[in-house]
Amino acid sequence: MLRVLFSSRMLAFHALVVLIVPSFVWLGFWQLDRWEQRSAAVDLQQGNLAADPVPVSDLTEVGGTVDRDDRWRTVEATGTWDTEHQFLLRNRDGSRGVGFHVLTPLVTDDGAALLVNRGWIPPGETARDTPEVPPVPEGEIEIEGRLQFSETEENTGVRDRGGLPEGQIMIVDVDALAEELPYPVYAGYVELTSQDPAPDPAPERVAVQELESGMSLSYAVQWWVFTLIAIGGWVFLVRREVRDAREAESSPETDGAGAGLVEEVADRAGRG
Repeated sequence: MLRVLFSSRMLAFHALVVLIVPSFVWLGFWQLDRWEQRSAAVDLQQGNLAADPVPVSDLTEVGGTVDRDDRWRTVEATGTWDTEHQFLLRNRDGSRGVGFHVLTPLVTDDGAALLVNRGWIPPGETARDTPEVPPVPEGEIEIEGRLQFSETEENTGVRDRGGLPEGQIMIVDVDALAEELPYPVYAGYVELTSQDPAPDPAPERVAVQELESGMSLSYAVQWWVFTLIAIGGWVFLVRREVRDAREAESSPETDGAGAGLVEEVADRAGRG
């Protein structure tokens, strides 16, 4: 019996099961961990979006960073728009396709500026044209918006290439943009949700990119199901090999000649 279970064919199958079962178990826990991380991000986003507005200075400062736990929080600020130092973000989605986002500094009462994404506008005639941007109200205004941390190539997947028309950029790299501005700049930037007084016309507001936990939990369950299938297949094959060997041994036709048949079965298993 041991000769059957430890034939070359069965040893190969044992080795395969030993390899894939721990791998499938690990993949299941890896997907479970991804689901937990994504679920935590979804909870953070929903909680921050529902939180009451706070002054922008409560969550960010000049020369600092935006804590990832503060992303999506609604902040409020008062100041005046500086359209002379306005930027256009290329390749940004809106309800009518790909266009630009308008990034305008709001110079606050303390002299520091807050970069504000005022929203989406359609492109010009060609990819290198500078489209017409809706004007801003003059004088002091009050705004509210969703706080975002600075964009990088790593956290956006967008290559920050050069050679663009003047005033056009690919990502909101706040530190790099601050070097081009004549005043200190708050860390991070804001996606505008409201302003008073409100302009008409105005860029289309940036929609919330709602996060999802994805399919990771179902993938984890699938990997563990595959684990059970692999173990079940191994048990089935072992039982079948043992049964076949026992039937060959106990067959009434196997006397002297039958012994040779048992040996033949064992030899065949050994050669398999």
